[in-house]
Amino acid sequence: MNILIIEDDEDMASFVSKVLTEAGHVVDTTHRGDMGLTLARAGDFDALVVDRMLPEKDGLTLVREYREGGGVSPALFLSALGDVDHRVEGLQAGGDDYLAKPFAPSELVARVEALGRRQVSEAPITVLKTGELEMDLLSRKVSRNGQKIDLQPREFRLLEYLMRHAGQVVTRTMLLEKVWDYHFDPQTNVIDVHISRLRGKIDKDFDEALLHTVRGAGYRLQA
Repeated sequence: MNILIIEDDEDMASFVSKVLTEAGHVVDTTHRGDMGLTLARAGDFDALVVDRMLPEKDGLTLVREYREGGGVSPALFLSALGDVDHRVEGLQAGGDDYLAKPFAPSELVARVEALGRRQVSEAPITVLKTGELEMDLLSRKVSRNGQKIDLQPREFRLLEYLMRHAGQVVTRTMLLEKVWDYHFDPQTNVIDVHISRLRGKIDKDFDEALLHTVRGAGYRLQA
């Protein structure tokens, strides 16, 4: 499973990450509620593990806004607030389960994996579309309005990420981590160069621009 941990206590976050990783899962971690919501909306996670008490945006608000925005990944609340009223609040906010601290590592793993089993299996997506732009993930062919577009491997990966998050603002940090596998800012213009090349291939010969720069935020692919 691909799991997002949103926990402001770095020791607790490290512990939860270690437990789930040792159980064979892939884990991403953030310590702030606002960034947690951004990552949850942008990523393809099988489950969210969310602390209730978070800086910038508390866990209840995070999950509630995630659900209101159409987010479907199951969410497990972790909290030292474990009485009935608090558990009910978590479930009413859109949580799927609630685990009070302290907890046994085996119970955490069992609850997260149970959430994963609840998800309905869907056929894998093999074709992405944004307006008249189409990407076939199996043949690795890209076309717009029937016109073939040749992309380099990194350009293909960049466009795939943008198409999977069409309509959403994608930040430079997200692109560095998910497209270039960087977990630091290399202080280069590598993103600007690739965005410019990609824009020249998918927008230059067409009336409507699909790839937009959102000043101060990042980029958005939108018809």
